[in-house]
Amino acid sequence: MTQFLSPLLKALQNPHHSYGNFITTAANALRAPPNNAHRALSTFSLSSVRNQIAPDSTFTLVTQNVDGLSPRADRDIAEHHPEYTQNAPGGQPHLIEIHGRLFDILCNSDDCGEVEFNTVSPICEALAGTEQLVEKNTLDPDINPKDLPRCSKCGSLARPGVVWFGEVPHHLDLIDELVDKADLCLVVGTSSKVFPAASYASEVKKGGGKVAVFNVERSQGDSKADFLFLGPCEETLPKALGLSVSQDGKVSVKNLEATPE
Repeated sequence: MTQFLSPLLKALQNPHHSYGNFITTAANALRAPPNNAHRALSTFSLSSVRNQIAPDSTFTLVTQNVDGLSPRADRDIAEHHPEYTQNAPGGQPHLIEIHGRLFDILCNSDDCGEVEFNTVSPICEALAGTEQLVEKNTLDPDINPKDLPRCSKCGSLARPGVVWFGEVPHHLDLIDELVDKADLCLVVGTSSKVFPAASYASEVKKGGGKVAVFNVERSQGDSKADFLFLGPCEETLPKALGLSVSQDGKVSVKNLEATPE
């Protein structure tokens, strides 16, 4: 989850604390490109590719990440594959960002609810330079709330569009429906400590499905694994899915090379 951001109560009482961490994370996210694990998952959403591996299957990526790398990988794949759509036939989405989006800026006013997409870094002049203070673990800068980002529609204080501790993750009912009918769950690059996402693999197994875990090292999620792949996910995941993904988004399908462990 977004552990790098302050809990909700602290953020509401001292919004500059939340934004001090936000600006650091946003700057890092903007510098980072999607890797081959992101590209492999985006590629797997293409029915033309997936059906060569798992005919007549559907696929949805439920990501806990808020950094925007999965949507960026989707856009890269879409440039090379005109058949790409955001939803599969029947309306099943290819991507669900359960913890929100770092670059969505939400109005704090319940009467407004405006959402703006903003990748400007820093997002306002008052936050310029605060990322260095946060990275050095010095005290958060004391910024007057009136100088923090405001809703362009109503002028109320705005906040990062991520799920803070104490808030309910997005699209839980839809995810529960997908988990109930899933026969395979891929757990990729997570410690499996944050709920409800940490429970999805167990739910798939209860329904008779299989679980494949991809991680750089062992985690508490390994106990659920029918297949375990240890190592950099950008290497193990494409190989296990039988995919070859180039840096520019071009895709080829190889023979499936995943092996149970």
